[in-house]
Amino acid sequence: MSIPSAREKILVVLHQEHSSPGKLGQMLLAKGFDLDVRRPRFGDPLPETMAGHAGAIIFGGPMSANDPDAYIRRETDWIGVPLAEGAPFLGICLGAQMMAKHLGGTVTSHCDGCCEIGFYRLQATAAGRALCDWPAMVYQWHREGFTLPAGCELLARGEVFENQAYRCGPAFGLQFHSELTYAMACRWTVRGAERFALPMAQPRREHMAGWFRYDPAVRAWLGNFLDVWLAQDCRDRERRRAA
Repeated sequence: MSIPSAREKILVVLHQEHSSPGKLGQMLLAKGFDLDVRRPRFGDPLPETMAGHAGAIIFGGPMSANDPDAYIRRETDWIGVPLAEGAPFLGICLGAQMMAKHLGGTVTSHCDGCCEIGFYRLQATAAGRALCDWPAMVYQWHREGFTLPAGCELLARGEVFENQAYRCGPAFGLQFHSELTYAMACRWTVRGAERFALPMAQPRREHMAGWFRYDPAVRAWLGNFLDVWLAQDCRDRERRRAA
């Protein structure tokens, strides 16, 4: 894909004071984009239009898309901006659940109280395989999932929470954390160690060993996926400019 002639910006929405976009952010920088990082939870505004950004990503966090906090409602409602403008959007974990809720889906816990915390199998659908090759194992950290909203296309399934990746035009939602770096895995498994007692959660040693085993395939997939997303960006931006 072509690198943008000027360093266009990707809007990055994070939910904790020290959150990071991880290797996803590193890859976007390497592809020639700047990151416009905002934390609405701490008072940062969200743009009224996507005119100044090539795309937007809402990352995950320990909160729920069902929480009554004003910033959760504001972010969920704001997803309507890129959707209305046909601008590229990516929701990761909480961000994917927010988009599903915005589009009329529901966000709920597993019927058996199970979680996905660790590495779990992923199976691409025919639509997903037509888009790119997907990794067989991905990293998860969540207790809630989402129903697939009407009009959306399922791209990948999981064994515990079925809906793992979907799209609505140029907007994508991913339940799993492909952005995970080794440093992030260390932090999450220490600070969130109490969650290893939840049903279906994997022990810390499996998280750390799994990162070395599965990250090369996830990293390769992420690079290809972003190329698809960014190539789509270019086409969509040209159409918007011509309109």
